[in-house]
Amino acid sequence: MPDATAAPVTHYENFPVASWLCPARLRAPIAAIYHYARTADDLADEGKATAAQRLADLQAYRADLLACAQGQPTSARWAHVFAPLAVAIARHALPMPLLTDLLDAFAQDVQMTDRGATYPDRAALLAYCRRSANPVGRLLLHLYGVQAEAALRESDAICTALQLINFWQDLSVDLPRGRHYLVDADCAAHGVARADLAAQRRTPASDALIMDCAAWARALMLQGGPLVHRLPGRMAWELRLVVQGGLAVLGRVQALHGASLLQRPRLRAWHLPLMLGRAVAM
Repeated sequence: MPDATAAPVTHYENFPVASWLCPARLRAPIAAIYHYARTADDLADEGKATAAQRLADLQAYRADLLACAQGQPTSARWAHVFAPLAVAIARHALPMPLLTDLLDAFAQDVQMTDRGATYPDRAALLAYCRRSANPVGRLLLHLYGVQAEAALRESDAICTALQLINFWQDLSVDLPRGRHYLVDADCAAHGVARADLAAQRRTPASDALIMDCAAWARALMLQGGPLVHRLPGRMAWELRLVVQGGLAVLGRVQALHGASLLQRPRLRAWHLPLMLGRAVAM
């Protein structure tokens, strides 16, 4: 959740990685959480491993997480991840369910992709986002000592919106790989056949589908926006940039009017001043 300000939103590039806006005391734990999540995401998504190997690696990674949390030795394979994470868990009492939720989501993604499976409706996709995206925001709020229920709900809305924006930005990459995040109910409502999506056949119906999904993501982001007013100084500014980075990417998706089915929209350096201005305006 710093690429959020000038680069495309991807799984964890919307993560504020110990930037100068973060208080010095929190840079180490934030970096530790980031590297934990990034490494797990890479196990699930990068390289040419089989689905079975990815799932085995994620299971081994989970075993190291549990050992790390209990103060026990971990394997040497990811020592660079779990040594700093162990310190963060011990010093900040990081909630383990949030850390394991991420691994559950990554494993689900591997299984869904391996089967070429689709999500039946938005509720099912939101359930995935609850584990794949929302734990990141909640972990950060935990570090800052923010526990209000309204703040947690708004954080969830922002994190889910960022995940959805990533999906709609990456359609041209994900569909050829058998990764389906446009849900069955939305496809049916717009009269879009799965075969057309798989073949990346752009039609007026597919354009309408993508624009509808983009509007959904924007509504969620705006729903979570008030969180910036609940947080202390530096964290609030970091979040403003994350929100505006996500909205800027979404703006590029919407500007293509459905053509993100065929090409991946990107932010450029000249988008940064506008994003900063909008962050200030928040």
